[in-house]
Order: sequence, then structure tokens, then C-alpha cells
Amino acid sequence: MVSAQGASSELYRNVTDVPGIFLGHVSDYEALTGCTAVLCPEGAVGGVDVRGASPGTRETDLLRPGCRVELVHGVVLAGGSAFGLDAACGAVRYLEERGYGHNTGIARVPIVTAAVIFDLHTGNKDVRPDAKMGYDACLAATAGKHAEGCVGAGTGATVGNLLGPGSATKGGLGSWSLQQGDLIVGAVVVVNALGDVVDPSTGEIIAGLRDPQSGGFMNTKELMSRGEVGRIFPGTNTVLGVVATNAYLTKEQVNRVASLACLGLARTVSPTHTCYDGDAIFALSRGSIQASSDQVGIIAAECVAQAVLRAVQEAWSVGGVPAARDLAIGTPRA
Repeated sequence: MVSAQGASSELYRNVTDVPGIFLGHVSDYEALTGCTAVLCPEGAVGGVDVRGASPGTRETDLLRPGCRVELVHGVVLAGGSAFGLDAACGAVRYLEERGYGHNTGIARVPIVTAAVIFDLHTGNKDVRPDAKMGYDACLAATAGKHAEGCVGAGTGATVGNLLGPGSATKGGLGSWSLQQGDLIVGAVVVVNALGDVVDPSTGEIIAGLRDPQSGGFMNTKELMSRGEVGRIFPGTNTVLGVVATNAYLTKEQVNRVASLACLGLARTVSPTHTCYDGDAIFALSRGSIQASSDQVGIIAAECVAQAVLRAVQEAWSVGGVPAARDLAIGTPRA
């Protein structure tokens, strides 16, 4: 059983630094897919901002202001495109077995929202995250330090997909947290973007579209601004994230935090939120610390930006897709 007492007072620079938030992964390195469970079993006020035009999501409508249910009990991020939404069913079963969920007076119904990336082109397209994988990710969920890179939902992720997977660089999963006084904000992000990943401190591309001839990084934003879109299809790219905080926020405020957190993607993914991406950021508020939505959102955006960088910096080459750390090439400015 997941217990909030398992949360460590030591900061690990990841989303589980927020008390009551637990993270678990399952990675299939043969099929090159996986899923990640972000659990808040005791409930957290949830919000979401879906920016991409090709999302694959579950239970996002109930997160919006005006809908009655406020607390969610988990967020599942998964590969497998729309097939991978099945993984959320495993998280629901896991939470129900342990007595967590929205009390309807008849049964406790766990509220688990989810979003997926398209990774069917990187491994075995016939193997996708399912309910068992989602359940196992919950079994693995803990506080404390967690692996990054090619893990969980980031296992089959790629970036710089304008010309197809043959010219892409390995994406992955990253996490980061920041503390301001008693306020803690953390993020976990899965980077599977059409665009390139850019270091905002230098403006240089650190992972992305590779030139088929030279192997050096190209500039996706410049190519798309000239109308060059390659052979890509809507919904085959996505950046997903979950930000969490120990601040006390209303449903309206936590949705505002989700929106502000998307600024972290604007700083590090170029271009972002295209019609070919299904970008979505979830936000969870679980705590009693007094802070404004602006303060939390500004910190969340920085956490998201750092998590994006971690995702590609910690990834390694798999499935014939090289990782940034294995490429000795120039880094043009985005």
C-alpha cells in the first residue's frame, strides 16, 4: 500500500519531492514502449492544459473548472498511442484494491487521468501499454530518487521527427523540482516532440532533427517556417508532463498553474504545440502551503524546462535512434 509516510524529507530534484506524490515506471526494452504512473492516492486537486492539436487523453474534461469532482488519485503517462490509454485501467484497479477513490456512497471510484505519446514506430507496434503494465507501474511507485531518460513512458520517445524517425534523436523522461521556503514544486515530463530541444541558456539545439547527409542538427523551426513539413502525421509527436505542488490551490488556480507550466515547453522545445503534437500538462495540488497560482506557475514552468533538458540529456541510444550524449556534432542555435 502506498503511504504518504513514505515521503522523504530529502530533496531528490524530482516530482516526488512533493509529499504524497509517488512515481513508478514500467519499461519494455524489446518493444520500446512503457508507462509511468504518478500517484496521489489520498487525492489532489487536479487541472490540465492541453496545448497540442492531436492529443490522446482520458478524463481531462473533469479536471476543468466547473466540473464537480475536484480530487484525482493518479495520472498515467504511456506510450502506445491511443492503445496505451488502457494502462489507466490498471491504475484504477490498483487504487480500488487499496481503498482509494472518490466516495460515491456506493463504491470508491479512483479518478485516474491519462495521456499518451505515439511510439509505435520505434519498436514493436503490436505491443502497447495495457492494464497490466499500468498496474505494475503503480506497484513500482515510490517516493525518492528515480531513473530518468529511456524509462517508463519515455522508453520509446524521440525528438526532431520532422523527417521521420530515421533523422530523429532519442527523447525520454525527465524530472525536476524546486523549493522556495516551504513551497515545493516538481515536474515529470515525457519528451516525444516534433520539434528540437533547445538549451534556453545558450539557444543551442541539444537534441533534435539530424541532417540525413551530415548527421548534424538541423533547425526544425526554420524548416517549418518555410513550409517544409516532411512526411509526418498528426498525433505522432507529443510532450506530456505532470507538475505537482504542496501549495493549497483551488481547481481554478491549479488549472492556471498547468497553463503557466506550459511556458517551460516554449523555452525548451522549438517549435512546440504544433498540430502534429498532442502536448498536455497536468497539475496537482496536494498540501497546505499558502502561495499564489502565479508563484507556483512560474516555478512550475522552470521545473518543466529543466525536466525537458534532463529527459534528453539522460537518454541513451536504443532501437537505432542515437541519443544526444552519443552524438559528437555541432549545436546550431534555434
